[in-house]
Amino acid sequence: MSEHREIVDTTVRLAWLADHRRWDELADVFAERVTVDYTSLNGGEPVTLAAADLIAGWRAGLGFLDATQHLVTNHLVEVDGDRAAATAQFQAVHVRAGAVGDPTWTLGGHYRFGLVRTDAGWRIDAMTMTKTWATGNRAIMTP
Repeated sequence: MSEHREIVDTTVRLAWLADHRRWDELADVFAERVTVDYTSLNGGEPVTLAAADLIAGWRAGLGFLDATQHLVTNHLVEVDGDRAAATAQFQAVHVRAGAVGDPTWTLGGHYRFGLVRTDAGWRIDAMTMTKTWATGNRAIMTP
């Protein structure tokens, strides 16, 4: 059960650190390289990035907002040796005060995280976000 808790904690820390703009600490939840799939939201193809590049992209894409709240819950965890998969529901609220129109954009769906066991603990090396709904003003996401 402790492995399950460590894996869930890693995914929750990801959301917490991003919402609190603790960009440098995000490196502690990722493996060196991360395969990211946001195609359900943006189209395109999945990409594999250095963790530092992924974090820099999040800083640029979220850092100008007034607030975000990413809730990650209802985890299902499967462990296979030094690999794990965690599926979790999410809801992400983005806020930009003073925006023309609705100052919020909210979306929900689920994540599929791939994790690898390292000497430092479980690290995320893959993330697939599947959007199932959205509401509000997506235009607030453009600086």
